[in-house]
Amino acid sequence: MMDIQIICVGKLKEKFYAEAMAEYQKRLSGYCRLQVTELPEEKLPQEPSRAQIDAALKKEAGAIRGKLPANAAIVALCVEGKLRSSEELAELLRGWESGPAKHLVFLIGGSYGLDEELKKEAALKLSMSPMTFPHHLARVMLAEQIYRGFKINEGSKYHK
Repeated sequence: MMDIQIICVGKLKEKFYAEAMAEYQKRLSGYCRLQVTELPEEKLPQEPSRAQIDAALKKEAGAIRGKLPANAAIVALCVEGKLRSSEELAELLRGWESGPAKHLVFLIGGSYGLDEELKKEAALKLSMSPMTFPHHLARVMLAEQIYRGFKINEGSKYHK
């Protein structure tokens, strides 16, 4: 069974997002060992400078690196990442399942995204959409797409 970790900057506060994540964690339990790791978002002033944002992202990146398991394949969710269909993500999951990495880790940044150096370390940069979504919603969307990928790979009717 595959080990998947979602490392998120920011805590889920809204009950409806937490309930949705709990549902997908339950559904995914038959396909993988899913761990969600929440890290605090760095505090910034109301109108931060680019330098303040970059410093905060570097600090968040350090916290993320501290949570990465050894021998992990890293996927960074970011705007400049490649758009993938659900079928393409399912194919990637199938490849990762049989690949050498012991863990698959998805990274979701906070409101300012992820540090550039951290994104360069990722095996894949993935974009959910050219539209902007709250990072808490992106977490739920990612969990659903991982679930959908496993269902596609088993030939289920979940994906029509």
